[in-house]
Amino acid sequence: MNRIDQAFKKLKKRKEKAFIAFITAGYPNLHVTEQLVLSFEKAGVDIVELGVPFSDPLADGKTIQAASQQALQHHITLEKIFQMVKRIRTRSQIPIALMTYYNPVFHLGEEKFMARAKSVGVDGVIVPDLPPEEAASLSKLARKKSIATVFFLSPTTTPSRMKKIVDASTGFIYYVSVTGITGTSQTILAQQIKKQVTAARRLTAKPVCVGFGVSDARQVKAVARLADGVIVGSAIIRAIAKNKGKKNLIQNVSRFVAQLAKAV
Repeated sequence: MNRIDQAFKKLKKRKEKAFIAFITAGYPNLHVTEQLVLSFEKAGVDIVELGVPFSDPLADGKTIQAASQQALQHHITLEKIFQMVKRIRTRSQIPIALMTYYNPVFHLGEEKFMARAKSVGVDGVIVPDLPPEEAASLSKLARKKSIATVFFLSPTTTPSRMKKIVDASTGFIYYVSVTGITGTSQTILAQQIKKQVTAARRLTAKPVCVGFGVSDARQVKAVARLADGVIVGSAIIRAIAKNKGKKNLIQNVSRFVAQLAKAV
């Protein structure tokens, strides 16, 4: 049982929901990312998603795309992110999942990627452009290393495909609340979320967490009533951008994140 499983077990025992915070690794720099992760733990974040910067992030909206582009301009690499996670592990045991596109994994090699992830203390991997049907080898390697592999459900997922996704997922299942990209301004449809989350729960006891389009405490509170966890990314990146260059960036962003976590 890795840290993600342990976190959900503790939350279930306390009858609480998970708050999952996404940030782009290396935006505005790795030092800030490292300090934010450590601060988020104190702010009530249950799991951190670290986005690996990529030049063609098909699931991400303008906010995360811009953060990724700036991180790439500062030469942030997968290895530098691994080194940062290793440093974080000397001070924190907060569950960490890497959200990466498949290209960096393929470039390094699946075996090397999983071995490196395990060695530094990564708990989960989320690969938006790798469907379960194509992920058998990566999932097998992940299971051997006790690393979770998280796959996506969406409003358009059919019942037959839902079973494949649910069966393939470990750690938790990621429900995309809108038919769009991260940071979208579309209205979150509670009934649609409830319908799909309920359908998934008929197939599994694994936690179902909702993300994409969740941006404020009101939405977080509403979604938390329907799912096992809530994921916020673009809104946190916007808070970082707003405070970029300020001495109290960590404090200001963490205060915003604490408000979101409290809503859960």
